[in-house]
Amino acid sequence: MKIKNVITLLDDLAPLYYAESYDNVGLLVGDAEADLTGILITHDTLPEVVDEAVEKGANFIVSFHPIIFSGLKKITGKSYIERSIIKAIKNDVAIFAIHTALDVNWNGVNDIILKKLNAVINKSILIPSANTIKKLSTYVPVNYTDDVLKLLFKAGAGSIGNYTDCSFSTNGKGTYKGNEFSDPVIGEKGILNIEDETNIIVTFPAHKQGDVLRALLKSHPYEEVAYEIITLENNNQHIGLGMVGELEEEVDEVEFLTFLKQALPTKCIRHSKLLGKKIKRIAVLGGSGSSATKNAISAGADIFISADFKYHDFYGAEDKLIIADIGHFESEQFIKDLLFEHLSKKITKFAVNLSEINSNPINYF
Repeated sequence: MKIKNVITLLDDLAPLYYAESYDNVGLLVGDAEADLTGILITHDTLPEVVDEAVEKGANFIVSFHPIIFSGLKKITGKSYIERSIIKAIKNDVAIFAIHTALDVNWNGVNDIILKKLNAVINKSILIPSANTIKKLSTYVPVNYTDDVLKLLFKAGAGSIGNYTDCSFSTNGKGTYKGNEFSDPVIGEKGILNIEDETNIIVTFPAHKQGDVLRALLKSHPYEEVAYEIITLENNNQHIGLGMVGELEEEVDEVEFLTFLKQALPTKCIRHSKLLGKKIKRIAVLGGSGSSATKNAISAGADIFISADFKYHDFYGAEDKLIIADIGHFESEQFIKDLLFEHLSKKITKFAVNLSEINSNPINYF
């Protein structure tokens, strides 16, 4: 098995296509064609994490946070970032980051938080991603419609929420006349042909466009395939930042904060003022989420759980909900387990290791 094969497995879990534009995900250091010797899963790639990978015989580090986030002009070992990169290159260790690709995933970071809090009723995306749904329209001879649809569905087209094999078809007359260089499958060159055709319309996730087009061209009988692909403005209800879920029964806010502190767990919760209201509807956003407070309010949340709020950010609660800052690392602490479980099910020949190093840079006194 090569490193690139593991990257494919990670993309199956959380397609990198949907990572936030500001992010730096994917293979950051190393050769994807290298043979895999082992995997080390970590939250952050520190120099000591690279040492740990070498000690465990792992030449592929799967990190949640990217070790390279902004541009580097020099790599001289003066920062922990540069030291990590130098060590990785010297020891032929590849580094991969998944970060916001997992943040926006339906079964990713925020789903874990809601499950830990038993708030999985009426689960929805807090900030749905735009421009991630596409629509294909094509024209197929009536007798070939079923074959084309079959391959399109297999490629991932026609998936809407909990449903698959979704399409819409209408029949009509198509016309074409091939020039002297044409080789028509149906009809003759130079003669106008009128064909009974089906207009097939399917939607598909944006990251599946290549697969869908290959399926279309493979299954379509015509020499020249007429089709159009457009990006829809519909919000994606299964991809986006943050999530909202509900408890089975509402609870007192102090009782909930006590439960929150134990369930995740965290040593400290910084929060806006209590409102004397019950908690039932919960908004969460793993990592830095202060910019999403208005979204949480619009979603009707009773509490918004995230991290990295500054002093004035807490005023944003506007007495409409409680802001609970549980800490950046604490909101993402279960990600390693998610990645470990996913890869362990897929890879049996090689050892998949969890890093034993606590990379949380924040300590509490």
